[in-house]
Amino acid sequence: MIPFNKPFLTGKETQYIQEAVQSGKLSGNGIFTQKCQAFFEQEYGFKKALLTTSCTDALEMCALLADIQPGDEVIVPSFTFVSTAIAFVRQGATIVFADSYSDNPNMDASQLEALITPKTKAIVPVHYAGVACDMDAIMDLANRYNLLVIEDAAQAIDSFYTGKEGVKRALGSIGHLAAFSFHETKNIISGEGGMLTINDERFIHRAEIIWEKGTNRAEFFRGEVNKYGWVDTGSSFLPSEVIAAFLWAQIENLAVIQQKRKTLWNAYYQGLQSVPSVTLPQLPEYATNNGHMFYVVLPSLSARTQLIRYLQEAGYHAVFHYISLHSSPYYQSKHDGRSLPHSDHFTDCLLRLPLFYSLSELDVQKIVETIRFIYEQ
Repeated sequence: MIPFNKPFLTGKETQYIQEAVQSGKLSGNGIFTQKCQAFFEQEYGFKKALLTTSCTDALEMCALLADIQPGDEVIVPSFTFVSTAIAFVRQGATIVFADSYSDNPNMDASQLEALITPKTKAIVPVHYAGVACDMDAIMDLANRYNLLVIEDAAQAIDSFYTGKEGVKRALGSIGHLAAFSFHETKNIISGEGGMLTINDERFIHRAEIIWEKGTNRAEFFRGEVNKYGWVDTGSSFLPSEVIAAFLWAQIENLAVIQQKRKTLWNAYYQGLQSVPSVTLPQLPEYATNNGHMFYVVLPSLSARTQLIRYLQEAGYHAVFHYISLHSSPYYQSKHDGRSLPHSDHFTDCLLRLPLFYSLSELDVQKIVETIRFIYEQ
């Protein structure tokens, strides 16, 4: 059986973990944490990067930094993982769900202005499959209505957006704040892990305090204060050096990992182009592809269910993805009742195919041939 995902190890993870252990500094914000954060800041232009224990934690930090209060409204796509919404729900926010495009799971930027009210505090675009949302349109709205933009870039490491002025910018560097994931299903991993990126300087100082359990401990270790104490709210968002050491081994191989994932993605795309009733991912002109995920969209729920079963019988594990959050058991009664047909369509019809570093091009060819055979029959 070819699984949907298989974590890739570079071979240096345990070596760096041993180095972290021997350093005597295991609790976090040591040499590996600092190397990882410096890499992301220098490579992608983030003003500040802070490793976290998960992308969910990074989003929760965003909610704290945005000072989300009970009654505030936050615009979130319905077709996303629960963490995108729950980080703001925990602060008392009302979630206003946005629909996807008809041909793209990302939030439809042209529909967002109608969702803005005097209570709106933030917009949270999710770059699904590492493909950029229309960030010019979203940032223009945010500037016009004085809103914060918090990018959920969980799947978007090493992916870019080319704006209307022709400038290419890394996803996660455009909004005021952003959150990334290094979960074992992502392009580079640390098992569990994430990162907060800060692009608005007014949030940097407070972010470090929230990151360090509401204390100014980071300033103390830099010698900027002679003692540290409790100065704000916060939590234990800082990961251990073991996680950072694992991640550093992955970062060193980022270019190689990306090249392989994009090769596999392109092999799927070329192989499935002429298969009837199978819709392939659409890549807007302003977006790049980081090879995070390859999905197809089927005509109906029953067609997807059949294809999953046929692929399973052939030895390939393909999986569906999110169930629209507006129809979830927890939030359905709180939703304003608007129909979100495109989000529901992707819920029923989107299917993700195996894509991971150790998958071979021959494996992809076999999966493609199996799908072709199924539809020819």
